Amino acid sequence: MHHGGLHEDAITGKVYDLHLLRRFLPFLKPYRYLVGGILLLLPLTTLCRLSQPLLLKYAIDHAITPGRLELLLQPALLFLGLLLLEAILTWGEVYGLQLVGQRVMADMRTALFTRLQRLPVRWFDRSAAGGVVTRITSDIEALGEMFAAGIISVIGDFLLLAGIVAAMLWMDTELSLVTFSVLPPLLLVAWLFRRNMRQAFREVRARLGKLNGHLAEVIGAMPVVQACGREADEQARFAALNEAHREANRPVILWDASLYAVVEMLSSIAIALIIWYGSGEMLQGMLTFGTLVAFIQYIEKFFGPIRDLSAKYGIMQGAMAALERIFALLDEQEEQGQEGEGSGVKGQEKTFCATLAPCPLPPDPAFIAFRDVSFAYRSDEPILSHFNLTLQRGERLALVGESGGGKTTVTRLLGRMYELNSGCILLDGVDIRQLPRHQLRSRMALVPQEPFIFAGTVAFNISLGDEQAAARVRQAAAVVGADRFIEQLPLGYDTQLAERGGNLSLGERQLLSFARAVAFDPELLMLDEATASVDSESERLIQEGVQRLLQGRTALVIAHRLSTVRDADRIVVIRQGRVVEEGRHEELLALGGEYARLYCLQFDCGATNVR
Repeated sequence: MHHGGLHEDAITGKVYDLHLLRRFLPFLKPYRYLVGGILLLLPLTTLCRLSQPLLLKYAIDHAITPGRLELLLQPALLFLGLLLLEAILTWGEVYGLQLVGQRVMADMRTALFTRLQRLPVRWFDRSAAGGVVTRITSDIEALGEMFAAGIISVIGDFLLLAGIVAAMLWMDTELSLVTFSVLPPLLLVAWLFRRNMRQAFREVRARLGKLNGHLAEVIGAMPVVQACGREADEQARFAALNEAHREANRPVILWDASLYAVVEMLSSIAIALIIWYGSGEMLQGMLTFGTLVAFIQYIEKFFGPIRDLSAKYGIMQGAMAALERIFALLDEQEEQGQEGEGSGVKGQEKTFCATLAPCPLPPDPAFIAFRDVSFAYRSDEPILSHFNLTLQRGERLALVGESGGGKTTVTRLLGRMYELNSGCILLDGVDIRQLPRHQLRSRMALVPQEPFIFAGTVAFNISLGDEQAAARVRQAAAVVGADRFIEQLPLGYDTQLAERGGNLSLGERQLLSFARAVAFDPELLMLDEATASVDSESERLIQEGVQRLLQGRTALVIAHRLSTVRDADRIVVIRQGRVVEEGRHEELLALGGEYARLYCLQFDCGATNVR
């Protein structure tokens, strides 16, 4: 199994915090009044904390030292009141931050999911699902941790630090300068911490994406893993990825522990300096005992936010690394021609179309016309080359040919899942690039070879929540014969289906996908190997439904089983991206060309009449 791919979880380069925060601010804007209220609480909380050592100083110098204990009651009650007020204000801060955080996380998940649905299919071809899921889950949770840690209260921490510095300088300038001599090494350690922590968190996020990608891949392919006896091999792969994730966390732990230890050490050194220098000033009568106690209280409060900042800084770096990945996904160029763009070609798509040769319109344009279309998924591997094809309204056209010839690509280009390299495709004489994608795709229905069933009721899987389609659910099921097995289910159309339809057979899942196509009543029905994976009995039932379904409807049928296209109005044979033959079944057999060769590969022609 393949893991990785540089595109998905490559470790991004440095992006400055301020730039990321500026991009993050619009997500906070809807909650600006709540955030503003939290910010108003911060200076109040700071004042409560700054006042407490001053009250202690007053109590010691004016009540305890002189022996006037009757003066203790008032500062004691005021001290308790400040503690209570600080607790209430802190609760308001934490509650408000958590509330804002949850709402912002929900908004960012919505924004990411919206962007995902607007990305071109080509983007998903080169992106690992596990890494994408990590961005919407774990990376968003990293932002939740940032809010849970009270990251906005960092402003309050800086206010507190500035207030403590001012109070200490006001009480005793010389003792303050001695105490602050520990700050230069602290700043040096903080700088080293910042430089190394971000890269460490990038590594962790990248490794987590790869781990999730492996899990998603193996869980989805568990029947294959078990059937082929690959458990030990997949266990070894998982162990390697798990170990890489664990090792990526080692620098995070190392730097976090180092910063915390240094802060604790410098805090103790600062207190020792206060006691050493302050005691000397006390003996000389230049410093009161209350001032010394207040200094010790202030320095403990000073290093308290520093300790918190070290923890918050680690969380912040994790959040910044997550924001880098989130914004990288939000910056992916979305699919051009989205809803609401109008009938014309806009923006970059107009530039794209202008580079292509104009489409010559026939006097009586067909319903669908491919005009000199060339396309390649990769520049060195062309799939279609100067491909031309027309489809009239009401015509049942079959595309046949060897695997890799470009048959499925035709349906993908029709739905604009990919853009052409050259040429054009016309729908009722209009270049499909001039139509909004939602309008274009609403006129078509594709039944793939591997039907996808959503977790939900049978009725939902047919209508997909569309109101008009919901009104045709039972009728659509009856048309394709799906009603026979649906009515035998415990709750009929209200039966809950497991993820990917695990409680249905493959044939039943395919019948549901047929019913889904009928319910949406498309102008064009595209069947891509729709009966290739079902048993003979299910195929018979499906063919019966298809015959009724295709009556009077334009259809493009891709099939390997040539027996399923014998009754097509026209059969087009594709080889190496070009049309090599076309005609009815009998005509193509009579030619003895590519179609006849394919037919004889599936049926023992022998000496019998192949017709």
